[in-house]
Amino acid sequence: MWEMIEQMTSNRLWIYTALVGSLFGLAFSTYFKSTRIGLWLYSKFDTGVDYLVERFGWTWLEQPEDAWRKKYPYVTKKIDELEARLNLIEDVQEMDDIRLKDLEKKI
Repeated sequence: MWEMIEQMTSNRLWIYTALVGSLFGLAFSTYFKSTRIGLWLYSKFDTGVDYLVERFGWTWLEQPEDAWRKKYPYVTKKIDELEARLNLIEDVQEMDDIRLKDLEKKI
């Protein structure tokens, strides 16, 4: 056992091959998910995970509803700004409607 540990510490080639292999794997995965077959396979995998969640109740495979907010913070910020503007416009419109009703009552 000790000999194997000494050999692992003296021969570090396994560390370098592991790092290079993981980098190549990441590069391929990044390229592959943007291809047509990659998108198809990812959708099939997602469908399979959804089936496992529904069939066996494996909630640890579920993705939170707001996961996209963490993944796309700039889009989230823009949507929040637009919703705030829309709420402001709706509030102003409601106030105008109330004023119109008050004017109609006076007439």
